[in-house]
Order: sequence, then C-alpha cells, then structure tokens
Amino acid sequence: MIRYLVKRLAIGIVLVLLASAILFFAGELLPGDFATKLLGSQATPETVAALREARGVNSPAIYRYLAWLGGLFRGDLGRSLTNGREIGPLIEARLANTMILAGCAAMVAVPLSVGIGTLAAIFRDRWFDRVVLVLSMVTVATPEFFFAYMAIALFAVNFHLLPSISIVTSDMSFGDMLPLLVLPVMTLVITSSAHMIRLTRASIVSVMDSEYVGTAMLKGMPEWKIVIQHVLPNVMSPIASVVVLNLADLVVGLIIVEAIFAYPGMGQLMVDAVSKQDVTVVQACGLIFAATYILLNMIADLLAIGLNPQLRHAK
Repeated sequence: MIRYLVKRLAIGIVLVLLASAILFFAGELLPGDFATKLLGSQATPETVAALREARGVNSPAIYRYLAWLGGLFRGDLGRSLTNGREIGPLIEARLANTMILAGCAAMVAVPLSVGIGTLAAIFRDRWFDRVVLVLSMVTVATPEFFFAYMAIALFAVNFHLLPSISIVTSDMSFGDMLPLLVLPVMTLVITSSAHMIRLTRASIVSVMDSEYVGTAMLKGMPEWKIVIQHVLPNVMSPIASVVVLNLADLVVGLIIVEAIFAYPGMGQLMVDAVSKQDVTVVQACGLIFAATYILLNMIADLLAIGLNPQLRHAK
C-alpha cells in the first residue's frame, strides 16, 4: 500500500508538471496582446514595448517558464500582466469563495445521489427506477449552462424567488450568502449527480444477484434492509471512487457556473483574465484547477484500494 501510494504521488507530481507546461505554452499561443488591450487607443509601438518590458514578457518563453516553475516551488504564482499585482493574494479570496460553493454543492449532491441511486436499485424495473434512469441520462447529455439559464428563467425571472446574480463579499455572513448560493449550487448538484446516481444503482443491482443476498431473501428479510445492511458495505469502494471522480468534474463545472452567475470565485477570475488577455492569471488559475483535478483522481484511486481488500492485497 505504501509503495502504491508513493508511486501514485510520483505520477501525480509528473502530471502536475506536464499540466504546468501545457498551460504555459498554450497561453503563449493565445491571440492578441495584453499590452495593446490594456493601453487601448493610447497604444503606440514604444509604449507597448515599454509595458511588455516592464512585465518581463520579452525574454524567451522557455526562460520565463522555468522562472515561473521555480516561483511555483516557492509558492509564488507570479504577477498579473494587467496591473502588476501578485497573483497569490488575488487568488486567495476567490479560492475561498470557490471552496464554499463547491463544498455546499458536494454536501448536497453526494448524499442525494447515493440515496436516489439506492432507492432506484431497491425499486428496480419499476416506475421510480425508470424515471431516475431517464432523467439521469438526459442530465448527462445536457451542458451546465442549460440548467443554469433555466434556473435563472424559472426562479429569478418568472417567480422572483431568488437573485440571478450571486455576487458575494467577504463581509457577508453565511446566512446572507445562502440565498445567493442556491441557484449555482442547484445547477452544480443537478449536473454532478447523474453519474453518481447511475453508478450507485448499477453497483447495488450487480451485488443483489449474489448468493448471500438470495439467502437473506429466503429468510424473509425485507429488500431495503438487505440493501442497507449487506449490499451497501460491499459496494462502497466503487461508489466512493465515482463520488470523488464526480467531485473532480464538479470542480471543472465551477468555471461555467461561476461565469454565468457572476460568482466571484476562481472560475470567474479565470474568465475575466481571458477577456483581458492576462495570461499569467489564466495560467495560475488553470494550474490550480488541474492540480485539484489530479489530486481528486489520486484520492479516488486510493479509496478504491483502501476499501477493496482484493485490490489492497493484490500481488
């Protein structure tokens, strides 16, 4: 187990380094120039060259990448091209907002998905199961922005129940933030739950055909009791893995949801930086999202090993 942990950690570090290289050099390929965008009508070749020199973007890309990588190892994310401010403090407040949004969505989506998937397995081949399968399939095939705009149209525009813009500030209490979080959390829960529901149901149904389940049924034990006491403990490994993997997908979906609801998180910061051609901020935000995705995938693998004795003791 320790050897596997070390191996996965080494692979994760390599993947993060690859992600940093891809993000940096992909940023170099973006069209446009931040200096021309920032200076606007006052841009002249001399002022553009002076601003680029002040921001340190005239040196070769490979040197700037190595300097950026060295700064990352020291905890320095670099400086914004548009205002010259350090990116670390700029991201810090936005990261806290994103963690609040992602945490609220996860706390709702995980128990809801496991519960619905379990009920669908208990009532398999009945109307409830069929409705769940159809709705989850439709949800998987539908992008996040559709549910976001539908939620805005229904709850904000038609019924005026909730605000369509989720602008939160650091001086707000959680109670003040709660109405602003409902629509983005609802969107994230809907889009991230479908896979978890389907896999939970599939895992439970596959175990329901086991001999020990048949023996428990012959003894007259209710099906719901069999599922809760005997089946769920045996399917926790795949369920836990898919839950963590879907949390990784939820992190990616945050970018779209935050942009739609103008939520001041990492995703919104990244979108704003793209519009301003602030490549260094885009690279820093993208690296944080990539590292989070890789970390959650590693956790999913470790959970699969830790909760499955056959994998844990495999030769």
